[in-house]
Parts: sequence; C-alpha cells; structure tokens
Amino acid sequence: MDEDDRLRLDSQFCFAVYSAAHAVMRAYRPLLEPLGLTYPQYLVMLVLWEEGAQTVGGIADRLMLESSTLTPLLKRLEAMGFAQRRRNPDNERQLIVSLTPAGTELKTKAAAIPPQILACSGKDAAELANLRAAMTGIRESFATARVVRRSVGEGEEA
Repeated sequence: MDEDDRLRLDSQFCFAVYSAAHAVMRAYRPLLEPLGLTYPQYLVMLVLWEEGAQTVGGIADRLMLESSTLTPLLKRLEAMGFAQRRRNPDNERQLIVSLTPAGTELKTKAAAIPPQILACSGKDAAELANLRAAMTGIRESFATARVVRRSVGEGEEA
C-alpha cells in the first residue's frame, strides 16, 4: 500500500469499525423503540438479565463505561420502572442496581431482538459468532497494546 492509500478513509480499519458500529446501532433503534429503551440502556438491561443485581462499578466495568456515563442511564431506567438502585448495606459508598418486576418481564419482549438482528446482518449465527470472536480479540489486543509514538512520516501504518 503506498503512502497516499494509507490515508484514504476507506483504507482505515478504524473507519470500518466506526461505521459498522453505527449501522448496527441504527438496526437496533427501531427494535428497541417499542421497549422504550435506547441502545446503551439495552446493554445495561442485558447485563442485569444475565448477571442479576450488580454494583454501578460492576456494570460500568462490564460495559467498559465510566460510572459517570452510566449514572444517567441508570436514573432513566429507574424512572421507567425497569431498575432500582439502593445503597449496599455492606459498603454505603456503593450503589447496587437490580431489576424490578417490570424489568424482568421486559426480557421476554427483548428475546425477539437477537433473531431480528441476525436476519438484518445477512450472516448466519456461526458467521456472526466468528466475527464477534474476532472483534473481541481485536478489542483485547488494543486494550493491552503498548502504543509506540513515532513522528509523522516514520514507521509503518497501523
């Protein structure tokens, strides 16, 4: 790849990931709308459905978000009646988030979403599982990589 091609938008791995993420979120939007959830709220609900009551920090870690980003989402889920927050009796500094009965019931409706997303993807379940595994591996590589800073014009492309 020559130097001019390295700086083409369509040559950028980051743009492929960014634009794919936006396309996926656009596909989720009309599916989540009847549930009254945004995509980030849906992710929180997935964690609670899968793992039960969690600390705010635990949810933030699982979703790779800052607690400060998560707090408004949790407040909204609480106002909608899907989740509740309470102080941890063993550690007053921690908030524990749990599902309400309405939040638990919402899981039944949400179960229809993954098959619809699979259909939108144009892939079969095995292909999407392989892509998910590859993306998870890439995410982990970036999370643990030591970034080497070089002057512009030095080194290889990323």
